[in-house]
Amino acid sequence: MSMVQSKRDRGLIGLRYVVLVVLAVFFLLPFYVIVRNAFSDNSTIVAARWQWIPEKFDFSVLQRLFADEQLGILKALGNSAVVSVLQTSLTVFVALLAGYALSRLDNVVGKILTSLTLFTLMVPAAVTFLPTFVMTAQFGWIDSIRGLVIPVMFSAFATYLFRQTFLNFPRELEEAAAIDGANPWTTFWRVVVPNSMGIIGAVGTITFIGSWNAFLWPLLISRSQTPTIQIVLSQFMTSQGVKYPELFAGALVAIVPVVLVFLFLQRFLVQGVETSGIK
Repeated sequence: MSMVQSKRDRGLIGLRYVVLVVLAVFFLLPFYVIVRNAFSDNSTIVAARWQWIPEKFDFSVLQRLFADEQLGILKALGNSAVVSVLQTSLTVFVALLAGYALSRLDNVVGKILTSLTLFTLMVPAAVTFLPTFVMTAQFGWIDSIRGLVIPVMFSAFATYLFRQTFLNFPRELEEAAAIDGANPWTTFWRVVVPNSMGIIGAVGTITFIGSWNAFLWPLLISRSQTPTIQIVLSQFMTSQGVKYPELFAGALVAIVPVVLVFLFLQRFLVQGVETSGIK
């Protein structure tokens, strides 16, 4: 009986590996298409017959991208990096404080504020773009880093994640710090925050990826001084046609920082979801 059970277990493990390999192939297929098209000429990309491995590769497209001063891809990468880092830092900071406050407000006011926070998640972001753009223009933040970061730094989703995490945070640690003479501010920064690095890393990763890939808001705010990488990539798609090799090569360059950040911080995503209590 044990031998039959052992064979069955090995069979299930083998089946799981097969399913994982198949899923991995499907997930990695778009990345292969990006790499393949980035180093192919236009005729190969638009050919009626698909070739998994083209007969020749054109590696000069990357050199042309970085050599084009009018395109300014290096400047766009720098702008995207600055905007993503600033927005991630500010979003995590604000959501961290707001989430902790909501988790410790056990009265009616806390419930109302939590409900209002969740309500903002139901409002499409495009609905708020017009009034936000008007206010940003009145502040004189058009074509500036401030205009790209400050209006979109609050995240109701991040606040809710932090709130759920802090609801499950052991109150005994805070009470012990209070007995030792720590005030609430010291307790928060020296006890709560160091023990919540998992969710902080998860929220930071999600925010960074979302900020790096943002297109609509930078399209409204950016001009000649603060174009992001996504805005630069959109220049390859015009009414006259699409420059496929340049577009895919630019996309390849744009996804490298995101992939590196994800690979470095992916363990925080799983840990953050587990500690947040969201099923």
